[in-house]
Amino acid sequence: MAIQIGAKPDAGFDDPIGMLTDCHRRIEQFLGILCMVAERAAGRGLTGEETAAVRAALQYFRTGGVRHTADEEESLFPRLRAEVSDESMAKLDALETDHETANDLHEAADGIYSEWMANGALSDERGRQLRAATDRLKALYHAHIAIEESVVFPEAAKVLDHATVASMGQEFRARRA
Repeated sequence: MAIQIGAKPDAGFDDPIGMLTDCHRRIEQFLGILCMVAERAAGRGLTGEETAAVRAALQYFRTGGVRHTADEEESLFPRLRAEVSDESMAKLDALETDHETANDLHEAADGIYSEWMANGALSDERGRQLRAATDRLKALYHAHIAIEESVVFPEAAKVLDHATVASMGQEFRARRA
């Protein structure tokens, strides 16, 4: 990631909820690249700059995106389930379903982008499929992130004690070791 002068530093393992929020900004950034290139480069080959940007975005979702989902589903959500209402648990279930849907859409977009980079071109139909996948990802993440940041993360900040948060941070660290 490029460093932006004056930007707030990313959260560390002592602030796992902050890490998840920071990751959301990266998801939005890399998804923006995938959406923009799918739209702007339709019907032609990718430039070198577009190829490099797409490769970086795809790699992010293959690694960082997978870790982010694991951080939520293996560390945060199980701890919240023990502390929250049935209504909040239903939101967690819906968010996990979103993760499955996003995974399928990422696999589709990754495959089509890989085909595009390997062959130098896409058929009109494959281009439409790519734009449909990236558009669906954009809509899914917009709603998903809004729920996490307005409901789930504030709830976690209220109900999880310091020791629990510290344990989550250690789990996050272990996933990146």
